[in-house]
Amino acid sequence: MLILSKDNFSEEVLESSGLTLVDYWSDSCEPCKALMPDVEVLSNEYEGKVKFCKLNTTKARRLAISQRVLGLPTIVLYKDGQKLAEVTKDDATKDGIKKMIESNL
Repeated sequence: MLILSKDNFSEEVLESSGLTLVDYWSDSCEPCKALMPDVEVLSNEYEGKVKFCKLNTTKARRLAISQRVLGLPTIVLYKDGQKLAEVTKDDATKDGIKKMIESNL
């Protein structure tokens, strides 16, 4: 799973071709941390089909806001650099993420 920062976000997500999933999280978000192992499992399951990344919004608040990420946890699926779908808060579960990926593969 690729760790994103404000320095590599544009290159790895906005300029990337194919499907890219970004897990927006923060140090103070307990639901985000609880979800992380599930996201790791999904990253292995979809290896070669979807690029999995995570961005700690604590260190990149402006970047998260520019992507219209206003609450956490938020998982966004991009295709060729364009936002395709997202799951947030209660829908940000392993099943919710899997449904989002499956419906866009």
